[in-house]
Amino acid sequence: QVQLVESGGGLVQPGGSLGLSCAASGSMRSINVMGWYRQAPGKERELVAIATTDGNTDYGDSVKGRFTISRDNAKNTVYLQMNSLKPEDTAVYYCNALLRKYFYSAPQNYWGQGAQVTVSS
Repeated sequence: QVQLVESGGGLVQPGGSLGLSCAASGSMRSINVMGWYRQAPGKERELVAIATTDGNTDYGDSVKGRFTISRDNAKNTVYLQMNSLKPEDTAVYYCNALLRKYFYSAPQNYWGQGAQVTVSS
């Protein structure tokens, strides 16, 4: 059973910083992509940032230049450093992993339980 366990998040004032981490555990062959998505109340889930195994990254337009994603492949862990936070960054942040459980299996998406990030004065 694959699990994604998130940590971090919380309440921060506008302009502040927060970090999130997500560790994947369980039986798996390889992780292709790890990343973060977020969902604010009344809105659809949107891309925050993703990182491939070989180090390529992509960011949602609204967080470019403020957020940084990184991975520790040896630990199956992905991190998100969030700087210059704005009230509109308030959302539940979900960790995502596209991974293969077995050598011949197709990649499948797995999700963490979500971490609340609230930006408010």
